[in-house]
Amino acid sequence: MSLTKLHCERFTAFDKLTLELSPGINVFIGKNGTGKTHLMKVAYAACDITKSKMSFPEKLNRVFLPSGRSIGRLVKRHKTSSKGAVEVHRANLKLRTSFSNHAEKPESATVTGQADWITQPLESVFIPVKEMLSNGPGFRSLYSQREIHFEEIYADILDRAYRPTLRGPADAPRKALLARLQKAIDGKVVVSNEEFFLKNKQGNLEFTLLAEGIRKLGLLWTLIQNGTLLDGSVLFWDEPETNLNPRRFGALMQIMLDLQRAGVQVFMATHDYVILKELDLRKNDTDKIMYHSLFHDDNGVVQCRQASRYLDIDPNAIAQTFSDLYDREVKRSIGGSAQ
Repeated sequence: MSLTKLHCERFTAFDKLTLELSPGINVFIGKNGTGKTHLMKVAYAACDITKSKMSFPEKLNRVFLPSGRSIGRLVKRHKTSSKGAVEVHRANLKLRTSFSNHAEKPESATVTGQADWITQPLESVFIPVKEMLSNGPGFRSLYSQREIHFEEIYADILDRAYRPTLRGPADAPRKALLARLQKAIDGKVVVSNEEFFLKNKQGNLEFTLLAEGIRKLGLLWTLIQNGTLLDGSVLFWDEPETNLNPRRFGALMQIMLDLQRAGVQVFMATHDYVILKELDLRKNDTDKIMYHSLFHDDNGVVQCRQASRYLDIDPNAIAQTFSDLYDREVKRSIGGSAQ
């Protein structure tokens, strides 16, 4: 059962924002500071508690990690007392939490809908910008025993990656996805003593010796191989293009499309023109894609416009930047200034 709607009130970057979500792929674009990652973290926290059974405000506090772990700091800043809230919807279920900007502990937040929400587990995974598999050995035990300043998404992704493979043969869509990724990374991922290796004709290559882009693709292979990403699960990926060779963007977007065709709901935030165009050029008429374009209006308030077609994205900060760059290049080529 996929997520259908997000709503924020006076929460982090948002005054008031409501988004209808696609059951397929949701792409967040916009300039820095418009809250792309924040929206994905809210949705991920709502998914995670269906398995961890943690309270919604506690999970929000762990994935955002405000200073002093004071949940009230997630309320959009005002000079006077204020209250923030977030809601996540799926089908006929609604999960909501609200809290004052003076609140220090998650227990002081008000939560509604969680009892019903967690009766229907939803597998989810959040891939952060920073690659974590090369840092895996010892990290989980350190995180569980010491107060280290890492958002919980980093520990969570390692928990998912270390899961053993599901019993039984993989179905056809899963086999096809694994084969595509094996070709991209030229091997398979294996784990020994909590250390990740790429196994190919050269032997076992430790992840610390691999390019970070290959490690990220290896992580995706691992999550599909061990059954974390199956029909009905939710994938969140923050800037998948980071440290990945642009030649691999097309293959990566094909995998995202194949995942949603296999029943995985996908959320990703990107700043890259090629990522958007590869997704647009490779999709077919049955693919369900929603673009969420976040921007500041004339009053500095974050707004969002949604579009189901690439050409209808407005504003499209990525395409505008690419177009400006192209115009400058043309101007310089004919003897003008590129400033």
